[in-house]
Amino acid sequence: MFPLIIVGIVVLFIGLFVLSAMQARRRRQELSAWAASRGLTFNPERDGSLSGRFPAFPCLHQGDGGRYAFNLMQGRWGPRDILAFDYHYETHGTDSKGHRTTHHHRFSAVVLASPVPLKPLFIRRESLFDKMAAFLGYEDIDFESAEFSRRFCVKAPDRRWAFDVMHARTIEFMLSQPDFNLQFDPACVMAWRSTTFRDLEFSQAADLIAGILDRMPAYLVQQQMQTAN
Repeated sequence: MFPLIIVGIVVLFIGLFVLSAMQARRRRQELSAWAASRGLTFNPERDGSLSGRFPAFPCLHQGDGGRYAFNLMQGRWGPRDILAFDYHYETHGTDSKGHRTTHHHRFSAVVLASPVPLKPLFIRRESLFDKMAAFLGYEDIDFESAEFSRRFCVKAPDRRWAFDVMHARTIEFMLSQPDFNLQFDPACVMAWRSTTFRDLEFSQAADLIAGILDRMPAYLVQQQMQTAN
């Protein structure tokens, strides 16, 4: 009986490995086709450099190791450079028998470059934790739109910058779009979720970032360009 159990476990693991490989291959094919339809290059290989290239994005520094991007798609999205990818990182723990366990996490993200210098800004769907923090006095930035303030948690070191970027037209635009986590660094904006995207969601994330940047007021663009010079 015991040998049969061992054989069964081995067969199960082989089956899971084959299924995982098939799913990964299917995803590569789907994303490669999407990238080609958008005039982007596609590279399925692992790239461990993104956490160093984008130090301001905490989502690329999660976990205990095993950080790398894969299924990278690059090119132009309208007038801007785009980098879209899947990302992997690992966390470790201990099971009930004291054995070390490894958990693999994957999510997707889109980064659009901005020719206009930016300031830090972080936007995400408001969670129960955010509501509890607000109750304790740790509030995010609220806007005139009650719907937007209920739906999103917005944080920025420079509150004036947040209000300048998130004016009424941009708020209206964001309320009509799917939700993504958004973060600005000085030269680009990232959109991501804690899960991997379908091909349509890569387009939605890129269009969301582009829509926000396109709606930056002329006076704000001029101010930021002057500051850079």
